[in-house]
Amino acid sequence: MSRVLLGFVLCFLCMFAGLLVWLSYGSAPVAVNDPPIPLEDRFTKVALDARVQREMIVMTPIKASEANLIAGARIYTDKCAMCHGLHGRASEVGDYMYPHAPSLWEQHRNSTVVGVSDDPPGATFWKVANGIRLTGMPSYRGVLSDEQMWQVSLLLANADKPLPPEALQLLRVEGSPAARISAAVTRKTSAEKLASDAKEAAPKPADGAKQSETKPAESEVDPPKPAGPLVLRVMPPPKPADGSQPQP
Repeated sequence: MSRVLLGFVLCFLCMFAGLLVWLSYGSAPVAVNDPPIPLEDRFTKVALDARVQREMIVMTPIKASEANLIAGARIYTDKCAMCHGLHGRASEVGDYMYPHAPSLWEQHRNSTVVGVSDDPPGATFWKVANGIRLTGMPSYRGVLSDEQMWQVSLLLANADKPLPPEALQLLRVEGSPAARISAAVTRKTSAEKLASDAKEAAPKPADGAKQSETKPAESEVDPPKPAGPLVLRVMPPPKPADGSQPQP
């Protein structure tokens, strides 16, 4: 019996050493485009689901009111749309992540489920708060408050239901922060172009008129006179009133 146990231990150590050698040679599939390890998806899904089911909060502390859904839409467009897409437009980078970031506003094939609307809000809250290791999904516990994380979780849980018009406006392409910045830049560029065109279209004065405005005519300006030599004149002394000669 001891020999059998020793054989199992030696076999395990040899497998572990072989795994370390394989990893050290840079052959492990760590790039996004590499093929997955056999049963990788199943193992990770089982582990994640078990952890979420054990720790998720069942009772949501806030209601899916109109104000909370609008607030959740505002948070989603700011924090989540980059990877998970918007209403009517998929993400440009989500399909190039591993695993792929799910598009949370697309309806599942042959189903009425939209995104993760079939998941309990508590499960989505756990993923938002804790993140998922080695997937690109960050933890927002230090970024958002609990109320904000519940607001976006309730929004995603109701993605297959009618949403408030203001929330839909935020979730559509034209309501996203990137779209608003692009529109502001476009408006600024258009205003600058209109101002430039108006300046070019303004009538320009003739050359003579322009010169007369900037430089006075020569006839209107008296040229400076050169200073002549200095002349000293000696005035004779005044004569007395009685006609007598002045005393020397």
